[in-house]
Amino acid sequence: MAEVPATSDRAQGVPPPSAGKGLTPGALGLWGNTVIGLGSTAPAYSLAATLGYVVFAVGDRAPAMFLLAFVPMLLVAVAYRELNRAAPDCGTTFTWGTKAFGPWVGWMGGWGVAVSGIIVLANVAEIAGIYTLRFLGLDGAAENLGVRVTLGVLFIIGMTWISYRGIVISERLQNVFVLLQFAVLGFIAIGALWLVYSGGAGEQAVRPSLEWFSPFGLSASAIAEAVILCVFIYWGWDACLAVTEETKDSDSTPGKAAVLATVILLATYLLVAVAVQAYSGFGDTGIGLANEENADDVLTVLGGPVGGAVVSSLLLLTVAVSAAASTQTTILPTARGALAMAVYGALPARFGHVHPRFRTPSFATAVMGAAAVFFYLVLSFVSQSALMDSIASLGLAVAFYYGITAFACVWFFRRTLTRSVRDFLLRGLVPLVGGLAMLWAFGQSAVDMVGTDYGETNFGPVGGVFVIGVGMLALGVPLMLACAVRLKAFFRGETLDEDTPILVPDTGAPPIGGL
Repeated sequence: MAEVPATSDRAQGVPPPSAGKGLTPGALGLWGNTVIGLGSTAPAYSLAATLGYVVFAVGDRAPAMFLLAFVPMLLVAVAYRELNRAAPDCGTTFTWGTKAFGPWVGWMGGWGVAVSGIIVLANVAEIAGIYTLRFLGLDGAAENLGVRVTLGVLFIIGMTWISYRGIVISERLQNVFVLLQFAVLGFIAIGALWLVYSGGAGEQAVRPSLEWFSPFGLSASAIAEAVILCVFIYWGWDACLAVTEETKDSDSTPGKAAVLATVILLATYLLVAVAVQAYSGFGDTGIGLANEENADDVLTVLGGPVGGAVVSSLLLLTVAVSAAASTQTTILPTARGALAMAVYGALPARFGHVHPRFRTPSFATAVMGAAAVFFYLVLSFVSQSALMDSIASLGLAVAFYYGITAFACVWFFRRTLTRSVRDFLLRGLVPLVGGLAMLWAFGQSAVDMVGTDYGETNFGPVGGVFVIGVGMLALGVPLMLACAVRLKAFFRGETLDEDTPILVPDTGAPPIGGL
């Protein structure tokens, strides 16, 4: 077993292995961990913002796309679970990528997690602000750039403060947010289907069909566009693994929570998609899904016809709460990822500071909040269209680091894949297929995004979505090189390699080296 050199520890500010990272062990159970993952996905907001565009891409086959996108998500979730069993570390992709492929790939994997967090924070904060104003009847204020940006910034600051104060208060808040979202989504979906089958939905309604669940007959580009959109609505469940060191039975519970979260999301998305398609129909007027005016938010358009003004207002509140919940839970994994990078010497030691009372990565949490505010302000005042394109580019960053994690699972366990059928399937074949699916989604989407007709902006002959998505990932290269100049021990493989014990105080020495 390789030991981290003591001299490197002192130079890099890395605590000895017995010290752990200073987080609160055992603060979350299975449900609390699952709630963190569900809150991070923002199911109500994700459906409101994405379902209409999925329908535009593939027509009535949106349920098929939710099923298709779920498959690689489940495969990647299995990879996360297996890696977490061997190395339950809050650094997730960074730690596992480094153990499998070395410091350079691991660092870029950690950067992919940070990029996706920063991009989505800016967007969900704006949504939280807009829908809060609309719920309060202040539609004019929601259209005012200064008002909504100010409120969005306040949401980021508020949720950063909650994350700073501790994991327990974060989990309690998420319980309220998540239960509200699923209660309202379930009520709307079941109510809409009841009206469809009872004949009270109107002439635009159509009965659900099994063809809605079949992807056959669609082009590869249409499927890729829809799947990358669906990757966005599933993305976030991996927050379960980022709080692994604060969860009871950290080597097993977070993996179970991740799989459970993805299954809950699949059931919810299928139910809501079928209900919305059946009630709204596919006409190009009124509440029809082919009406471009409805694409941005098919849920709140449906609220009034299904349940009247009260339900319509409740849906506005639910989407605002969903976005706010995602704002808070997105900060958790990004801050803990930065904490792990600092602990192992891949970032300056300041990022490894843990608040002595709240037991949270205080400096990293504050930096992530500040980075999100900066990104949000720049894109908001430079170009609102660029802000919209940034969320469209998110799938690239997600597919990037999910793919690294899946392939890392295969390579990390390479020596044990022939030990049993289970190991071959769950540590080899399943993660490999998941990684290849993410690689395909990344490549196909990148090709499609290059065109100037993709998204709202362009930079000369290149689409703005491509520039933002690939540009944000590429920005990690000079940052990594700058870290390599100062933090030589990590990039020489001295502070974290395949055999380095992970710094988790409550689980003892986990299996390492793929054993």
